[in-house]
Amino acid sequence: MTDIEDLDFGNMLDGTFSIVTEEIHEQNTESKKKKKQTSYPILPVRNMVMFPKIVVPITAGREQSKLLIEDAERNGDLVGIVCQKNPAEDHPSEDGLYTTGTIVRVLKVVKLPDGNTTAITQGVKRFRIENFTGSSPYFQAEIKELRDTLPKNKDEYEAVLENIRTLALKIIQLDPDIPNATNFAVTNINHKEELLNFICCNGNFSPEKKQQLLEENNLQKRADKCYEIMLEEFRKLELRNQIHEKTNKELDKNQREYYLNQQMRTIQEELGGGPDTDIDDLQAKAKKKKWSPEVEEHFQREIKRLQRNNPNSPDYNVQRNYLDFFVDLPWENFSKDVFDISKAKKILDKAHFGLDDIKKRILEHMAVLKLKNNMKSPILCLVGPPGVGKTSLGKSIADALGRKYVRVSLGGLHDESEIRGHRKTYIGAMAGRILQSIKKAGTSNPVIVLDEIDKIGQGINGDPSSALLEVLDPEQNGTFYDNYLELGYDLSKVLFIATANTLSTIQTPLLDRMEIIQIAGYTLEEKMEIAKRHLISKQQKENGLDAKSFKLGNTELKHIIEAHTSESGVRSLEKRIASIARWIALQIATGNKYDPKISVEKTDEILGVPRPKNISEITSVPGVVTGLAWTSVGGDILFIESIISNGKGSLTMTGNLGNVMKESATIALEYIKAKYQELGIDKEMIGTHNIHVHVPEGATPKDGPSAGIAMLTSMVSSFRNRKVRQHLAMTGEITLRGKVLPVGGIKEKLLAATRAGIKEVILCEANRKDVEEINPEYLKKLKISYVSRMSEVISLALEN
Repeated sequence: MTDIEDLDFGNMLDGTFSIVTEEIHEQNTESKKKKKQTSYPILPVRNMVMFPKIVVPITAGREQSKLLIEDAERNGDLVGIVCQKNPAEDHPSEDGLYTTGTIVRVLKVVKLPDGNTTAITQGVKRFRIENFTGSSPYFQAEIKELRDTLPKNKDEYEAVLENIRTLALKIIQLDPDIPNATNFAVTNINHKEELLNFICCNGNFSPEKKQQLLEENNLQKRADKCYEIMLEEFRKLELRNQIHEKTNKELDKNQREYYLNQQMRTIQEELGGGPDTDIDDLQAKAKKKKWSPEVEEHFQREIKRLQRNNPNSPDYNVQRNYLDFFVDLPWENFSKDVFDISKAKKILDKAHFGLDDIKKRILEHMAVLKLKNNMKSPILCLVGPPGVGKTSLGKSIADALGRKYVRVSLGGLHDESEIRGHRKTYIGAMAGRILQSIKKAGTSNPVIVLDEIDKIGQGINGDPSSALLEVLDPEQNGTFYDNYLELGYDLSKVLFIATANTLSTIQTPLLDRMEIIQIAGYTLEEKMEIAKRHLISKQQKENGLDAKSFKLGNTELKHIIEAHTSESGVRSLEKRIASIARWIALQIATGNKYDPKISVEKTDEILGVPRPKNISEITSVPGVVTGLAWTSVGGDILFIESIISNGKGSLTMTGNLGNVMKESATIALEYIKAKYQELGIDKEMIGTHNIHVHVPEGATPKDGPSAGIAMLTSMVSSFRNRKVRQHLAMTGEITLRGKVLPVGGIKEKLLAATRAGIKEVILCEANRKDVEEINPEYLKKLKISYVSRMSEVISLALEN
């Protein structure tokens, strides 16, 4: 290909080279015969414009160009040199060449070791291509010679040329990159046209500007244009030198950092980075996004704001981070839901044993989505004790639906900005956790688990639970506004699943927006099944063991659950199995022999002394009743004790009781005073004895109305000095008229009774429907008696 470097004043011919070219010129002008040419070979060059009277070396790399130069030297032909419009084209067409060029004479040809050919050429005249006569093996054309128009005002023309010479010498002096020999060349050119052409050819101008100068026929106008372009270049060079001098004088720490940042920016641009690349990258990402015209308009407005910012200012990085987050959000990008309900059921059953209600609800949601193909996702809230699999259930739901899964932990959150984000003008601003989770998921319809929603705090920076009101409202979250994004984002396709241990700490408006699904604790049979299916194999894997390392049978698992755990979930059970696995790992590592089939005695040896299962001794004295309680960690049993002493009929209550529980004790005593005959209590005994009611574990706060019938039974047992039947528990609220009212948490309470070895439970008649919802297999060892009045409770509870 034909290449010529951009020639500036630094690349002007030095003195030695000028002498050589002059000698060559004298030799060739004598030897070459003048002849009339009808057609001229055309040599395209890049980034270079040839002018008459100027000697310039041209390096040719294209085969056609090398052949043209060799033929021209051999035949003594003149050659037409024209600049190609696009220097990147290796094989330009006729339309890709300028029509105005310069006729040159080839003075000498030198073949270089790298295979290229260098020709020393001298400009003769300007020309214009009239007609191309051929293109093989190189361009041939008929041309018309162009004549320069002499200026009318000779004095003005000469004055402009002197200004050009003077300005050229100033530029040479200002620019340290230009060699001193250039100064000599400019000073010693006496011919006016040669000086003008020399400056036009070698000046630090763009090829387009040089082409404009070549096409100008009037020498006066060519000189004026050349002077105007040189003056512009001189001012730029002068300004650059002024900045350089000022920088040298005032280069303190900040200016030094700025200067280095400018240099770094230039290096980044050379390596493919920098602000321009940043904007190009953002624009490229934006083209791949599917978003509404409103979002597109907002993005273009923000990208223009980025372009106006100085790359070294803090605002630039703030705006750049904002746009990075903006284009990384999955606008209108939704994953395809899987509607294979039978497959989804298998996935849920495999990952979780039991939990039939929640599985049924998810399958119902999938069925509606399959039929309608467009439905606002429900907001589910899974409420239950710890360790029952609420959080992991969210992952299984995502797998069943074929959606991305993200978990957002809300425990201890006390800043509203964590939900809604910060204003982007603040330092360190970022979007809220909701949009960050969607960005992480990469789709606009993931499954987001809002874990521990009942443990959100409230601090000086707002109330996060109030910020969730918009997020968890299907009627509002289609245009969720994040302070950082400054634009509405559609959350209506997101399936939110909240988890909580209790509903008491969640504000009512937030509860109203969610569909509450209660998850009760596991029964003994469910725990054993979960251990066999999941926990044992998990601990074997985590402790480097295989399936043959140890085995736990049903008897051993049942013993571990009953004697070493007391919980609604399976976390403690998993810890006990992990302890056994670690003990076995120690035996294997030390080379001790052991029996892989772990016995009940061995489990007690590894896990320690089992807790007592029999509560008969505790209730073997009058005044002690077993009650059933619901706590945030599941069901539990509690003991209510009462004792009478000589006094004036006063009531004392201890045990860290809440107001509602104290009121239940007061109601019970007043009922006894009013119905002493029916209850078989001596009236004088009530007036001459004080009664003290105590609920053990005084450090634990206790409240609620469900201990009402237990308190009344305890007081009647003390007054009549008759024991309560063993293995009996009860729960229910009482009224002054002696009616028994229903209470909540029945499943958790009955499971707690089963774990504690209770054989019979007294419940309100209105709680029968709650019992019927429980799998009968879980209650087959438990006798349940239903009552409506307190007289029935007393007759069932006290021994004859």
